[in-house]
Amino acid sequence: MRIESYSNIQQLYNLSKPANTAKPAANADFRDKLNISSAGKDLTIAKQAVSEAPDVRADRVSELKSAIDNGTYDVSGQDFADKIMEKLSQAFA
Repeated sequence: MRIESYSNIQQLYNLSKPANTAKPAANADFRDKLNISSAGKDLTIAKQAVSEAPDVRADRVSELKSAIDNGTYDVSGQDFADKIMEKLSQAFA
């Protein structure tokens, strides 16, 4: 390897680079700025509402438990089959 040719090539590259003449003002105040769209704000509000909502509807659970304990809870076989078929069709759609 010839070292002297490297310095010649380096000089060529330094000459071909444009000089950066635009300098920012010393007292300029640069800050990052973030703008969130209204759809983004709505999505954030919806996510917060969902995260704050309880996972279990205690009133419905207690109602079903008491119906089961009393022996008054009745499920139609047809309704049960319809729900299964609905879930399966959604899973394979």
